[in-house]
Amino acid sequence: HPLFLIRFTYLHPIMKLSLAVLAAALASANAFSASPLATNAAVSRSSVVLAASKNKQKIASRSKWAEKRGYGTAAADAGGVTAGLMTNDDGLEYVRLANANGDTSDIYLFGGVVTSYITGGQDYIAVRPDAKMDGSKPISGGLSHCWPQFGPGAIQQHGFARNVNWTVKSMTDTSVELEMAPSDYTKEIWDKEFLCTFSVTLEDDKLSTKMLVDNKGEESFDFQAALHSYFTVSALDNFSIAGSFKGKEFLNKMVGEGEMQTEEREEITIAEEYDRVYMGVNDPVLKDTGISKTLTIANTAGYEDTVLWNPYGEEGMGYNNFVCVESVKFDPVTLDGGASWTGDMSLSAGDL
Repeated sequence: HPLFLIRFTYLHPIMKLSLAVLAAALASANAFSASPLATNAAVSRSSVVLAASKNKQKIASRSKWAEKRGYGTAAADAGGVTAGLMTNDDGLEYVRLANANGDTSDIYLFGGVVTSYITGGQDYIAVRPDAKMDGSKPISGGLSHCWPQFGPGAIQQHGFARNVNWTVKSMTDTSVELEMAPSDYTKEIWDKEFLCTFSVTLEDDKLSTKMLVDNKGEESFDFQAALHSYFTVSALDNFSIAGSFKGKEFLNKMVGEGEMQTEEREEITIAEEYDRVYMGVNDPVLKDTGISKTLTIANTAGYEDTVLWNPYGEEGMGYNNFVCVESVKFDPVTLDGGASWTGDMSLSAGDL
């Protein structure tokens, strides 16, 4: 489609997005694939004691931090489920939200990533079995931020929001507001005056998220935004995706160097490796007959496009138990000085 292709061949000065560049990213399409880390099998007793001591200090420091702000650490008790600021076994901090229904959601400060949404006893957000939960690399799973760039381009793959520590701006039992401001690290990559605020609210019937981008400077800057979202699947044979896909053109990055195709199905099923960009589709509904549940992804502001990704056949990644259905603002946003942009996405579970 000529007009559609124009959107991909437009060379943006910052993002440099083109169909050629996008197709060239096939080799690195799995931005979250694990790379083996060098390990030392001979860990001395003294190093273990030192690590334990450092972890104890970190927990104590976290407790003081939370108490000083009046949050408490795992002090709240909503519906019999503990809510508060916590630390995992590898020393990463996360916020657990809990409501009176017993629903919960976990949000890690590292990457500002939502790693769990449990409602009715079912967790709808997936984290890959090969994910590193120690901060050594971006978490492979959850609702992971791609900002200020999606995919390859002028800066590192998927930007930097997913591999920096966000700070807690405010928190209750059922909501948290995280903030990411420029640091020496981000300025070396992308020297812009920005402020990102990510809010997560655990409501009675849904999980709501809001990404707010503020331009704190006088000069405009350009960015893309996405939630590289991993969702739980009982098995791919039980899974399909509904929405306004039929009749829409999409970029199939698994064919040659990337090929424009037209979607002919009412519902999408996955029986091969997937990496597809659906421009103008933002209303996916996930259906899983294995658990007789649906999950509606409501992109009500900002996110206009959907990317579907699955590394079919990759056992180590747990391919048969997740699908990435990503909420994306693919065309770069030009944000003037003093202006803001919002991306709203919510998840609602239902019965099939």
